[in-house]
Amino acid sequence: MNRREFLQNTVLTAAALTLLPSRSLAAPTDFPMVRTPLEKRRFKSVAVERAITQVKASIGNKELAWMFENCFPNTLDTTVDFGTWNGRPDTYVITGDIDAMWLRDSSAQVYPYLDLMRDDAPLQQLIAGVINRQTRCILKDPYANAFYKDDQKRGEWQHDMTEMKPGVHERKWEIDSLCYPIRLAHRYWQLSGDPAPFDQAWHDAIRLTLQTFREQQRKSNRGPYHFLRRTEWATDTLPGRGYGNPAKPVGLIYSMFRPSDDATLFPFLVPSNFFAVVSLRQAAEMVERLRADAGLAGQLRALAAEVETALKRYAIVRHPRGGKVYAFEVDAYGNYYCTDDGNIPNLLSLPYLGAVKPGDKTYLNTRKLLLSTDNPYWCVGTAATGLGGPHVGVDMIWPLGVIIQALTATKDAEIKQCLVTLQKTHANTGFMHEAFNKDDPNKFTRAWFAWANTIFGELIWKTFHERRHLLD
Repeated sequence: MNRREFLQNTVLTAAALTLLPSRSLAAPTDFPMVRTPLEKRRFKSVAVERAITQVKASIGNKELAWMFENCFPNTLDTTVDFGTWNGRPDTYVITGDIDAMWLRDSSAQVYPYLDLMRDDAPLQQLIAGVINRQTRCILKDPYANAFYKDDQKRGEWQHDMTEMKPGVHERKWEIDSLCYPIRLAHRYWQLSGDPAPFDQAWHDAIRLTLQTFREQQRKSNRGPYHFLRRTEWATDTLPGRGYGNPAKPVGLIYSMFRPSDDATLFPFLVPSNFFAVVSLRQAAEMVERLRADAGLAGQLRALAAEVETALKRYAIVRHPRGGKVYAFEVDAYGNYYCTDDGNIPNLLSLPYLGAVKPGDKTYLNTRKLLLSTDNPYWCVGTAATGLGGPHVGVDMIWPLGVIIQALTATKDAEIKQCLVTLQKTHANTGFMHEAFNKDDPNKFTRAWFAWANTIFGELIWKTFHERRHLLD
């Protein structure tokens, strides 16, 4: 089952759920045990449990503490399969309700645990295993976004009109699929100093990443990637006989799909190109320091500079009310789309990813536009207000969007409002979801979506250390 089919089913299921009794925020004993029982947890981390205990004992908002206990360890409790492959750590990470490993989701799901590795060697090995498996996935097919544990499995999308290989779940080309593994690897290396995952295979995967990005600049031809699917959903396939809508080759990287797995309207997806600039420079630092490959490092930095220059020229547009802002998508012919998507990378997330400074004037203008009714996917409802996206419709707010708004906010009032929104819209489940209806949070998609759960935990953990008073 793919994401879109699953959300069609789960939104109906969620609407029919019998709600738990309303609870007082006064005592933690009022909250039921909804976390996976100890004996059924996929992986147990001493450091993560210590963090949960610390937060629960220290903050006044007991409902947020209960949600943190449920959400922060959800990836470890329910989605990881940790072992070895050829004597090296190997970790397969599903998204939750779909038995496939997305390069994006798996990176984001374990990223919040990186700061806890120092006191938990098994946790460090689990994350090293994610890096090792992602390397093998990229070498199998750099254009694929999701993979199976079984390298020979053929799944439901095997008949997509593209170069499908055994072991590939889905082959939607998304720039961020190659950026997220670099982000994870770079931070892992910074915090651990461990060179073990960064062997010749990893080195080859970085070379292949560079080659793929260059191919998708499409300077002289359309490149090797094309994709068509027989579907009723227009955003699940590509126009232009599988090559997407046209764009002018100017140095930006074409992304046929967004992080939501929806097809792009204009091929130059701006937040993903920003992400690529950051990732290319991180990869350059690593291959230079760890692999002594100055030549590859220079090529990576050169491409980063080229994309950055093109972003400055083509990604900034003038909105009739927002002024000078970053567009969401452009084609470099003068056409652009001003909106944002709840998924990450999005425009809101640029400071979180290290792509712009929090005080960047164009970013601040963009942020103001996106968090307003001038954004077609800004949802204003009777239950909540927040960022949505086309993947699930105009009336559905993404918790990921609310969370990234809070993670990039600089003022207490905005962060607090985001926390209030998340607290009152989990539909008495104690967990995050993919999206919920702006007027009725009990209508939600994906009851088991580990990325949203874990990044919610990241938000609480960050707030706990930086603005603890907001959690009382």
